Amino acid sequence: MIFRIGLENNNEGIRSIAWALEHPGCFAYGADGDSALAALSVALRNYEAWIAKYEAQPWLSINTIELHVEDAWTDYNINEAFDRDDKSDYYMVDAWFQHDWKPLTATDIERGLKLLAWSREDLLKTVEGLDAKKLDQTYPNERWSIAGILKHIGGAECWYLDRLELALPREHIPSELFARLKVSRARLNEVLPTLEGSNRVVGVDGELWSPRKVLRRALWHERDHIEHIRKLL
Repeated sequence: MIFRIGLENNNEGIRSIAWALEHPGCFAYGADGDSALAALSVALRNYEAWIAKYEAQPWLSINTIELHVEDAWTDYNINEAFDRDDKSDYYMVDAWFQHDWKPLTATDIERGLKLLAWSREDLLKTVEGLDAKKLDQTYPNERWSIAGILKHIGGAECWYLDRLELALPREHIPSELFARLKVSRARLNEVLPTLEGSNRVVGVDGELWSPRKVLRRALWHERDHIEHIRKLL
């Protein structure tokens, strides 16, 4: 089976990400592009199993895996004048692949909404039963507590929609972390179906965004932090 791959190098200045472009939520990290690609085969098998866990009629059945890298991007920093400046910490421009131009189809959205729902279920199961003390516990060399990570996930989904100028006003976003998660996801679920066939592409902060890129990044972000929380636990 052929998988179309986007390779993102210099992500956060430390790693590469191999993205399965037609399968949002499927990605793998590596110290460089080759190691990210090597890890993606395992990630694809895990992704296939994840879908089969939740879906009575899975849409992905893998026999052999053939990876075709069709696009590669190297992340870079820009400064306040939007000039490339690798010494600046103003903003890092993440990957924009040719595939991100493609409008979302009805099937993309139907599956995307399912993947988002399953990912959220996985997240809530991961933190189920944790008391306030555990949620607020800090960890060496970690930026956030688990509560901080959850709040960050909700905030990030608002931020992604803001890239398309479709976010709720800030005053409508609760501060309580589980309410924040619920409201931000409800907005994403509301907006996605309206973007079927849309060729909307927005440039903001020196970076391009489209509905397909927002879906790709939103699924990546939550799934990445689920694994992050599991490691802390």
